[in-house]
Amino acid sequence: MNKHINRRRFSASMALTAVATAALLTGCGKVPDTIKIGVAQPLSGPLGALGQDLLNGVKLAVDELNKSGYTVDGKRVTLEVVSVDDKADATTGKAVAQQLVDAGVVAVVGHLNSGVSIETAPIYAAKDIPQIAISTNPKFTQLGFPTTFRMVANDTLQARAIGSFAATQLGANRYAALDDGTPYGKGLADGAAAQLKAEKKEVVVRKSFDDKTVAFDELAGELKAANVEVIVSTLNDFQALALLESLKKVDHTKVSLLGGDTIKTTDMTKGAGIVQGLYATSPVLEAKEFTTGKPFLEKYIAAFKKPPAYGGHYSYDSTYVLSAAIQKAKSADPKDITKALHSINGYAPVIGTMTWDDKGEQRYGAVGVYELRSGNWELRMRSDRW
Repeated sequence: MNKHINRRRFSASMALTAVATAALLTGCGKVPDTIKIGVAQPLSGPLGALGQDLLNGVKLAVDELNKSGYTVDGKRVTLEVVSVDDKADATTGKAVAQQLVDAGVVAVVGHLNSGVSIETAPIYAAKDIPQIAISTNPKFTQLGFPTTFRMVANDTLQARAIGSFAATQLGANRYAALDDGTPYGKGLADGAAAQLKAEKKEVVVRKSFDDKTVAFDELAGELKAANVEVIVSTLNDFQALALLESLKKVDHTKVSLLGGDTIKTTDMTKGAGIVQGLYATSPVLEAKEFTTGKPFLEKYIAAFKKPPAYGGHYSYDSTYVLSAAIQKAKSADPKDITKALHSINGYAPVIGTMTWDDKGEQRYGAVGVYELRSGNWELRMRSDRW
């Protein structure tokens, strides 16, 4: 039997099929099978333990999300972590930031150091890639990029916390303010010194160093000669420990040292008992301070065989909020994700919520003051209104 084909209907049918196929391919292209999340932290050197902790937080969240059957716009998607070592160095940071961009990441959890975050921000912004950092220097979110997001409170609040606590709780009249020369350290120390002045306290020694200096014998002599009672410091933990040893040499240990969050580490416990008191302020509140912190700590220790060193719960929470923003955007396009992050009221498994204002500042960030007692950092007070 002879079959007649209606060529006009056949051509129209083929055209419709082509349009449908194109639409289907476009939809698939918007949500790929694998979505890459970049992590840029110092994974070596003196701050390596802190950077590794932040990376661990992302890894733990990604593992959980993948096991739970994570989907975007109804499609099963695998999240992949792409990590790089910025070595806490701005030049290295810019190089590895470009590596992440070239690798096709849709967002970056990084960096730890404010100086590195500030220098890398334009690289991510040029490709609309959201950058979620634990860096605390206010300048990071003042660069004018929609892609900058901060996990915690900034140094404006932390500086007020340092100055206010030192002035009202430590019962002294003569203060020293020391910093490590980095954007984080100098800005924070300047703010703390200004707060002390506002509280009618005298800063008799004000010094800047670099972030590697450990020779403090001359400084210790100067602090003794000036009869300094409280040292406000934004030095790193290994630098603060070196300073304590120098103070011991000149027998000037009836002092208190109040630092920023870079001394609130397990290594700093080596300095216990050398001076009258050791205190640290931090916008990175400990996981155990939150009601849902215990399950996180159990999972973290099971996965990595050690407790968190710093802010792993913040990077963990950031990853969960980021994953929700990707779902809200129904897209793996960084620009869409950035827009979603600005509008999301994010559920954070440990800290409760993570929400940003139009500049990328954390709406509910707080700063705690901790005292080193019996080998542990114990919370003295916490506020979001210092």
